Amino acid sequence: MEKQFKNNASLQGKRIVILGGSSGIGLATAIAASAEGADLVIVSGNQQRIDNALKELPNQGTGFAVDLSKEENIKNFFDTIGNFDHLVYTAGENLTLNALADTEIEKARDFFNIRYWGAFAAVKYGAKHINAGGSISLTGGIAGARPGAGWAIAASICGAMEGFVRATAVELAPVRVNSVVPGVVKTNLWNSFSETDRENLYKSVGDSLLTKRVGEAEDIALAFLYLMKQQFGTGQNIIIDGGAVLV
Repeated sequence: MEKQFKNNASLQGKRIVILGGSSGIGLATAIAASAEGADLVIVSGNQQRIDNALKELPNQGTGFAVDLSKEENIKNFFDTIGNFDHLVYTAGENLTLNALADTEIEKARDFFNIRYWGAFAAVKYGAKHINAGGSISLTGGIAGARPGAGWAIAASICGAMEGFVRATAVELAPVRVNSVVPGVVKTNLWNSFSETDRENLYKSVGDSLLTKRVGEAEDIALAFLYLMKQQFGTGQNIIIDGGAVLV
């Protein structure tokens, strides 16, 4: 039993599929897992970003361009990829914040396509290919627990994701299902903001946090590595936010 635990807790030789793995938190997680000897499969919608990301991996990996807004594409990908050990989903488009009165509901639905329904489809079609002892790690956000004005859609997605994690942990057991819940992190997620607005955001939020800085992609990657390597936690939404929900 002890030997089995040690083998499962190591990422050496484990096959890890990261949807959204060509940039930001997904890429940081891919690099960190690759450095520990994992075999990485990264997926995103842009082949050029995939090619660039593969060059950053310490160990050779593979990449696939898949439009994650389409369920059929996700199904076809998992039908051809074969078995693997860990599934990580970090895909998402740039954030756009709107007051409730200014929100166009039809357009707002689109924000769920990749962030929520893409993750839903990845779990639906990927779970059966996960090897014994494997896991699923999804991505939420602290907007579900501490939203600001203009965050109605983002908070709704984050809240839905946390419920989905708990439900699938029960349904898919013994596969472990968890999520990482980041606060503000310096990634391309904020590229819809102007450079000035983005830097002002990082400074104002960072100054308010207990850690006195916003997060880096590498901070969040460590949480994903933990969720893959640990063997006992499931149905958990792990907050990594610099103390944002406390202040």
